[in-house]
Parts: sequence; structure tokens; C-alpha cells
Amino acid sequence: MILHTVAPGETLTSIGREYGLAPGLIARYNGLPPPYTLAVGQSLLLLFPSVLHMVREGETLWQIARQYDTDPLLLLRCNPNLSGVPRLYPGQVLVISFTDEPSRSAQCLGYAYPFARESVLRGILPYDTWFSPFTFGITAEGGLIDLSVKNLLTIAGQYGNAALLHLSTLTETGGFSSDRAAQVLGSAGLQERLINEVARRVQEGGYAGADVDFEFLPAPYADAYAEFLATLRDRLHEQGCVLFAALAPKTSTGQKGLLYEGHSYAKIGASVDAVLLMTYEWGYTFGPAGSVAPLDQVRRVLSYALTEIPADKIFLGFPNYAYDWTLPFRAGESRARSISNPEAAELAARYGAEIRFDERSATPHFNYTLFGAVHEVWFEDPRSAQAKFALLGEFGLRGVGFWNFMRPFPAGFSLLNAMYVLTPGTDAASALLP
Repeated sequence: MILHTVAPGETLTSIGREYGLAPGLIARYNGLPPPYTLAVGQSLLLLFPSVLHMVREGETLWQIARQYDTDPLLLLRCNPNLSGVPRLYPGQVLVISFTDEPSRSAQCLGYAYPFARESVLRGILPYDTWFSPFTFGITAEGGLIDLSVKNLLTIAGQYGNAALLHLSTLTETGGFSSDRAAQVLGSAGLQERLINEVARRVQEGGYAGADVDFEFLPAPYADAYAEFLATLRDRLHEQGCVLFAALAPKTSTGQKGLLYEGHSYAKIGASVDAVLLMTYEWGYTFGPAGSVAPLDQVRRVLSYALTEIPADKIFLGFPNYAYDWTLPFRAGESRARSISNPEAAELAARYGAEIRFDERSATPHFNYTLFGAVHEVWFEDPRSAQAKFALLGEFGLRGVGFWNFMRPFPAGFSLLNAMYVLTPGTDAASALLP
């Protein structure tokens, strides 16, 4: 595996010639659309196949997997051009394996709204372990606000993903409310009803467990929240299911601010089976241009988390999105446009922008001009993804959690597959249970 930074004058053909790779293979793992225009400074993931197979008439993915004693899901991961759909044609060339085989294992966690594009989901789910449709809310009476997830669960099940019921503070009006969380946490009766309802839905829906995300909790509810999670965990364990929780990106125990004060890393870590560190949104929609997940800040959060939570319970958050800001930034007025990471690289190529790499944050960025307005884009690419994914092996983390699965990122998921043996969702819950 090599990460190549595009130099002036280079093309996909010249890069392929330099490394002895077919240009089509480079395009395959980087999700490059025709006519394969590259930007100076763009990072490309180069993977080197060790075994190739040419599809014969009538062959299926399952037959080919048996022939090479491998897994159909692995073949889908090794061939992202299939987009998660095992439709083959004669003469098609499949990659069976690569020269560099990973030895460390990792799990993948991801989220999607019910309106997710099926084609995008199918391209991502072969890499996934845990899948959580977003999100079930809470009624004023402690019940669940319904969510239409049957189609998502059906698709995820086809790839062996372990599904998690996602519970948040969404209300009947469609917004998120810390008051609703406080209302539930302040009432033993509401908690009991909510726990019963979650347990029932988990069992009836065939979920492997639940994933709870109560954000912006006032400090006085920190203990009640951890106790609620512990009670819910015990109830789910009785059903052979697990409990996850999302954590705000704290760097110290006494960190001030409504986002942080209601999340006790130590107590929540002890109350659940796994946590997602929401290590993103330093650069955000209404803020000034900057890295969404700067590596130095991610490391600070992780360093603190490891003093309070076992490493094998931690999923490191990763932003599967980018932001495009129009300059100059005006507080209270400016609003960044959210785009996909591949779309960011395509913008740079389209407008002839040179991509620069900020070493402190380990994040690519560039500027371009459209209709006289200067734009600034910060995004994730193979270089920044490798820097974050390497933290899993460095600290022995359980895996990486993507917010979210709504946008494609072939280079990111292909890189993750190249760096780690990805754990399938089948029976993943049983491995976490005590």
C-alpha cells in the first residue's frame, strides 16, 4: 500500500506507469469518475493486487469465493467498483487479494438516516460491523417516537451487519431537546417505561442492541444518566444484547460547557459495552473554516478517554463529510455547505486548485473561486484517514465510528480494509457480552 501525492503534470496514466498499476485500478480504489482529472496535491490510495480472477460465463461471487477459500464480503471490499452488489459479467477482472495483508483486526460502526440512498449504503455496508439507523426519539410519556427502518435493517442484514437501535433526545416536533432527556432522567417511572420500550423494540426488531446519544446534558444529570445506561445495559444483557453510548469530545474530567458536563467518561464507560468518541465538528457549519477533525485535537480527546475507559471499548469517531465555506467568514451569517470527501477532491480538480496539507491537523484543504467568491474547503483524504485509522492499532481501540454512511468515500473504506481485518457483524454482540 502506498499513498501518492499528485505532482504538477501527473495523470492517472503516468502514475499507473510509475507504480506498475492499471489506471483503472487506481480509479477503482479512489472512487475517481471519468475523465479522471486530478488536482495537484491530491492524495491517492495505491493498492497492489497479488491475485486476480477473470470472471467466466455463469460464475457467481459465492463460487469464486469458494474457489479461493475466501469470503464473499471480502471480495466486495476488495472490489469497490461492484458497489456492494454481486452482479458479475464475463471478462470482468476481480481482485482476490493484495500483496500487503493486514494482521490487526478492527470493527466499524456507522449511522444512516431512513432516507439514505440504497446505492451508497450497499457500497459501504460490506465494510461494516455495527449499523445504527438514526434515530428513535422519546415522547413526553417515556415512549419511543417511531422510525421507519425496516428497509435499512433488511439491507444491513444482507451484509451480516449487527443492527443497533439508536435512541436520542429527538422530540415530536423534530428537534433535539436536552429538556426531554432531563425530564426522563428526573423520573423513575419514565425511565422504567423507556427501558421497557427500548428492550421490547430491540427484541421485536431483531437488533443486536441499542446505541444511546443524549447530548447537551446539564451537569446535575451526569450521575442519573450513567445510572440509566447501566440499568438499560443490564436489561439488554438479559436478552443477549449490548449497549453503546456516544460521548462528547472531552479532554478533561471537569471540562466546562453544556456539551461536556453531563458526560462522565468514567461512569458512562463502566455502564455500557462500548462508546463512540464524537471526535469531529471542530470545523462546523456555522463556524470559521478549519479542519473538521484535527489530529492534534483528536489525540487530546483520545488520551483523556484512555485514562477513564478501556481501549477495547472505544470507537474513534471519523467524519465522512467535508465543509465548503464561502469567505470571508461572518459570525452569525456564514454557513458552510456540507459535501462528501470525494466531492471535495473533485472540486479542487474542476477549478484547478492546489490541495495543501496542514501538518498540525493532518488535514487537506484548498481554496477556489466561483462567481467572484472565494471558497475554502477542508476535507478528509487517504493521508488524513491513515493518520486517524492508525490510532486504532497504536492504542488497541475497538474500531472506528463513521458519522455517517450517507455519502460515499471509496478511498477511506478501501484504506480501512487495507489496514485492518474488518470484523463482520454476525455474532459481534456475543463477543462483547460478559
